[in-house]
Amino acid sequence: MLNLFNFLKKEKVWDFQGGIHPPEMKTQSNGTPLSELPLPHRFIIPLKQHIGHEGEICVAPGDKVLRGQPLTFGTGRMLPVHAPTSGVIEDIGQHMTAHPSGLSELCIFMTPDGEDRWMPLDPLPDYRQHPRADIVQRIHDAGIAGLGGAGFPTATKLKGGLRGVKTLIINAAECEPYITADDRLMQDYAAEVLEGSRILAWVLQAEQVLIGIEDNKPEAIAALKQALGSERDLQIRVIPTKYPSGGAKQLTRILTGLEVPHGGRSTDIGVLMQNVGTAWAVKRAIINGEPITERVVTLTGEAIAQPRNVWSRLGTPISHLLHQVGFTPAPRQMVIMGGPLMGFTLPSLDVPVVKITNCILAPSANEMGNNDEEQSCIRCSACADACPAKLLPQQLYWFSQGGDHDKARSHHIDDCIECGACAYVCPSNIPLVQYYRQEKAELRAIDLEAKRTLEAKARFEARQARLEREKQAREARHEEAKQRVARTDTSELAAAKARVKARQTAEPDEATLEAQREARHAQARLRQAEAQAETQPVTRQTVDPRKAAVEAAIARAKAKKVSQVDAVETAAEASVDPRKAAVEAAVARAKAKKAAQAEGADVTAPAASVSAAEAAADSAAETDPRKAAVQAAIARAKAKKAAQAEGANVTTPAASEGVPETASDAAAEIDPRKAAVQAAIARAKAKKAAQAEGADATAPAASQSVTEAAPNATAEIDPRKAAVQAAIARAKAKKAAQAESDADAASRDAAALATAAHFAVEKAEQAQEQANNANAEPEQAPELNQPDDARKAAIAAAIARAKARKAQSSTTLED
Repeated sequence: MLNLFNFLKKEKVWDFQGGIHPPEMKTQSNGTPLSELPLPHRFIIPLKQHIGHEGEICVAPGDKVLRGQPLTFGTGRMLPVHAPTSGVIEDIGQHMTAHPSGLSELCIFMTPDGEDRWMPLDPLPDYRQHPRADIVQRIHDAGIAGLGGAGFPTATKLKGGLRGVKTLIINAAECEPYITADDRLMQDYAAEVLEGSRILAWVLQAEQVLIGIEDNKPEAIAALKQALGSERDLQIRVIPTKYPSGGAKQLTRILTGLEVPHGGRSTDIGVLMQNVGTAWAVKRAIINGEPITERVVTLTGEAIAQPRNVWSRLGTPISHLLHQVGFTPAPRQMVIMGGPLMGFTLPSLDVPVVKITNCILAPSANEMGNNDEEQSCIRCSACADACPAKLLPQQLYWFSQGGDHDKARSHHIDDCIECGACAYVCPSNIPLVQYYRQEKAELRAIDLEAKRTLEAKARFEARQARLEREKQAREARHEEAKQRVARTDTSELAAAKARVKARQTAEPDEATLEAQREARHAQARLRQAEAQAETQPVTRQTVDPRKAAVEAAIARAKAKKVSQVDAVETAAEASVDPRKAAVEAAVARAKAKKAAQAEGADVTAPAASVSAAEAAADSAAETDPRKAAVQAAIARAKAKKAAQAEGANVTTPAASEGVPETASDAAAEIDPRKAAVQAAIARAKAKKAAQAEGADATAPAASQSVTEAAPNATAEIDPRKAAVQAAIARAKAKKAAQAESDADAASRDAAALATAAHFAVEKAEQAQEQANNANAEPEQAPELNQPDDARKAAIAAAIARAKARKAQSSTTLED
């Protein structure tokens, strides 16, 4: 009846599919208490002893450190490592670590000083008075990772389970053969294990805490119950011995009856699991303030003379541990880190102890059995029956061997816990776990490459988006600048058009008005002179018709030039481009200023245009030798005429003495520079002015013929006709100026004036001849019927002499 009551009182446990019962081989090491070993002469401390990235180094070679002092720092999965004892940092470099590949990793080499002094510690016995986040941070700073073999950072695991965890499971199963580290820890430090479990439960706010332990550890069970006493906050659950009942999913199934879904975590069903060694390390970190610097390691196997569990400092070489327990290696001796089913063969005995090192197995040849060769799979399905994860090991084997990654992934190869049960029962001696590990590594590499590709794609797309944004921003700025320039141009163009329109509608400027007034006054003087010439005798005329005609032509030319300058300025302002308009306006103003300066240099306005014509003529003469010859002939002819005029003046002193004072003044008003300019224009335009050239070319003959015909033509010569001829010449010159450029127009006007002057000289000579004839034959005077003809003839002779002298002086200057 009592046995039935005890059976009903027993807590219910569940079972999982598969599993095996290999020889336990635990009695070799679990009967000896934990012991301390001497410190090695050198520590090799890998920076990465957990799942995650290595921390940042915070020491340098030559630094003196104390036990528990951080050597690295980091956040998240970057757990720090600490100095296992006091000493000096010897070096930092690469060294082989405990990994099946035998690859080297960055390590810190430390030489102990033998004092083993702790750094100042900060214990926290009243942890319940502090925020849970601070406790989690202390666990992280202590560098605690899963000591059961996985090595997952404990603080990160706790952060993920702060919400939604109802059950905390302390894994004390330790199901793999030979390993007794947790068993011995529970026997010797049961109270600390329970206190660490309570800290974890308080952080997670779990509703219940279950300690799962196999029934093959009676001493550990007794020690836990004794330490627990009458407390009921923790529940000890004894489970049947079966491998691999220590797996996270399998123990969850055994204690709760719940199964973790494929690809999921235990927290998805409200369960979180921690190892016994992890609970002990948490207690030491919070209550004692000690970071993890050592752990329990099982040294067992028939090759070891004294198998037992020892406290091993992290970073201690494996060779040092084996030497302390009487390791006797045999030929081709194999040393395994971990158990016989889930461990791996060490590539060297110089590798250090790390946080996940729970067992060093040195078996003999008898223990490992015959090393039979691998054979072909016979599809016996023994592996499928033994698989605790409900997988198809033979299919995964084919997919892994053939590199069919997609099918391997679809058959949930990631759910394989690598327990080795399939390989243990395989009759063909196929190392299935090694194939699975290789396939998982390849899948991780593929996933990592895919992740990097996605990150690179995201960076590329982000860069393209940034470039597109910058391009759009530039285009927007350019468009805004264009619009701003367009608005500015439009406003400036509108302003220019308004100015042009205002100028067109407004009255002319002062210069234009002045030029127009002068032109009107000159025209009025010309009309007055013409009227006086028609009605008054020469001695009573106040204005010379010829001079008035010249002044009128000059005034018209000035008015025309001013209007042309205004037109240039108006066209410049009306241009589309305001900058070009400004430049053209400046050029026009400069030209106008230069023309004004050239006009102001002479006493009278015609001098400027004549000088321009002379320059043009000189440049033309310099370029054409024939024109130069014609000009020379014309100059000689005029010189001869001047000499003849002077001879006539010598023979007629009386006439010259009788010239009125007004005639002398009129002759004196003629400027010798004008005569020189007229001669130069005549030479330059000899080719175009055919009539003038003909007259100049036959100058001696023409002069002689004029002298002979003077008596007959005396009555026909009239000053008014000369003025009319000059006006006709000016009109022709004006028409020619409109057809040609402004410079040529000025030159032709000057040529016309020169031609008119030439005709006036000829007429003066005729008048002189007439006067001579009148003095020589006084009896013929009554036939003239003009009492004032003698005086007119004398005046004309005086004017002719003056012109001849000026022409001679100008010709001399030119030669």
